[in-house]
Amino acid sequence: MTSSSGASRRQVLAVAAAAATAPLIAAAPAQAAGPARSRTWDLTLLGTSDTHGNVYNWDYYRDAEYDDSKQNDIGVAKLATLINQIRAERRGKATLVLDAGDTIQGTPLATFYAKQEPITSTGVKHPMARAMNIIDYDAVTLGNHEFNYGLPLLDLWIRQLGFPALAANAVNVRTGKPAFLPYVIKKVSLGFAAPTLRVGILGLTNPGVAIWDRGNVEGRLRFDDMIATAAKYVPIMRARGADLVLISAHGGDSGTSSYGPELPNENPVALIAQQVPGIDAILFGHAHNEVVEKFVTNERTGEQVLLSEPSKWGQRLTRMDFTLAREHGRWKITKKSATMLNTNTVVEDPKVLAAVRAQHQKTVAYVNQVVAQASVEMSAVESRYKDTPILDFINHVQAETVTKALAGTAYAGLPVLSQASPFSRTAVFPSGDVKIRDVAGLYVYDNTLEAVVLSGAEVRAYLEYSAKYFRTFASGAPIDPEQINDPSVPDYNYDALSGVDYDIDISKPVGQRLTRLVLAGTDTPVADDTQFVVAVNNYRRSGGGNFPGIVKTQVYNEQQEIRQLLIDWAQEKGVIDPADFFQANWRLVREGVPVF
Repeated sequence: MTSSSGASRRQVLAVAAAAATAPLIAAAPAQAAGPARSRTWDLTLLGTSDTHGNVYNWDYYRDAEYDDSKQNDIGVAKLATLINQIRAERRGKATLVLDAGDTIQGTPLATFYAKQEPITSTGVKHPMARAMNIIDYDAVTLGNHEFNYGLPLLDLWIRQLGFPALAANAVNVRTGKPAFLPYVIKKVSLGFAAPTLRVGILGLTNPGVAIWDRGNVEGRLRFDDMIATAAKYVPIMRARGADLVLISAHGGDSGTSSYGPELPNENPVALIAQQVPGIDAILFGHAHNEVVEKFVTNERTGEQVLLSEPSKWGQRLTRMDFTLAREHGRWKITKKSATMLNTNTVVEDPKVLAAVRAQHQKTVAYVNQVVAQASVEMSAVESRYKDTPILDFINHVQAETVTKALAGTAYAGLPVLSQASPFSRTAVFPSGDVKIRDVAGLYVYDNTLEAVVLSGAEVRAYLEYSAKYFRTFASGAPIDPEQINDPSVPDYNYDALSGVDYDIDISKPVGQRLTRLVLAGTDTPVADDTQFVVAVNNYRRSGGGNFPGIVKTQVYNEQQEIRQLLIDWAQEKGVIDPADFFQANWRLVREGVPVF
């Protein structure tokens, strides 16, 4: 367990070791023009984030090379090529490489070595450790998805890395001490006759872990405010000799949270830059955005803090360049800038491919196993705005699982509703063979199934909240399905419920859109005091998306992974036939007229 006292001692000692004995990184000076012939030196920081288990440029759900409409490529192997090119170009000069988190979750490759053949059982090295060790990062920050598979797996992955893993604001509840290494101070040589540059690197993880992975961390770890944690550690790092302070943060720059105000801010990076003095630059992630170069003025010092976010999945590499000079015996940054490199400009690094090839091939073989036959093709392409069989497949399996589990209990007589979100716009069950990769492509997250009891009033409020996903369209106005949703609400935060019949009127304002809510197959309105059991994924039930009424004690929680439940159901039945589960129970309307 990473938060154990032994691990804490190891990592606290590593702070001192990093500060005192970090290897020198050689660099050559560059002559600055000017009558005083003052000398300047340079430092380059390369940054990655949100690689999410992508090593190969491969789409496991399509069993083909990854491609999208913008011709992006993905994977750590592509990043490695760019990083190696820049290191070669800068040979003899100082170059650091950091990652801002969300590394070990997100692909069937990562899931296989967490679930099917977990590294905690086999002792094998995680594919992301293999790939990142070849690159030889200087540090990685823990993202929220690092906690998805529990602390034992996270602790082992960290021990498999050849470089530090940082998370200053993750605190051991029992001891009150940092559960992980908060920061490192690296000694960087800037060349002949230049004093050593000491670079402090602070890692900040996302407080939302306390909600999203409550089952893995509750009572064991707490997650402090990222701004307050930066304000605590930046002066410590400066006092311990850091000439330059970098932050690697797993949080976006919007200043808002998906889970409301009850936890510290989820996306506070711009606020950190604005409020905490002494920071030179921040590499950040979490939001999956491409932010090439952003400057934020610190309100106390007036200094410009450089920010950059390198998109997702290994599609981009941030490059920050710093020019430094000595003034009055101290280092001063005289210039800083950031650019973004696209991994679709290079081939994959052969050493990274070789290191992960066997694990990649094993994963490909696994996801290509046939689990059932589909009677017809079922696509998710319209699932955001139409009731579709493929989304009802999820709801049927969830509701059936919970119904069976509650048989003979006090809740056995209650109607069971189920919640599902259109995670993928491209998922499809082809007519004929349905493979594990098809099911995984439909349910791309490692959620587990839970259930709670909601009243009719709470179900209504829940659906009203979900309906904010849609833009408002006046009656008769043309509707482009591709533009039907509010872009500020991600697809995974729109829920469709089975087990009740309802209409969403998208001509009405948010909060007044649920114009019909009746018991399934009837015209009987749902009364406020009617009781329902609602099957729901752990992300939603623990507060993800900030849906009302759903954060309450579970009546069902057997820690069953939903994706595996879908696979098991399909294997047991042998046939996936919409006639067995599809019920068109919801629709979008305008003034009672169906939109589609």
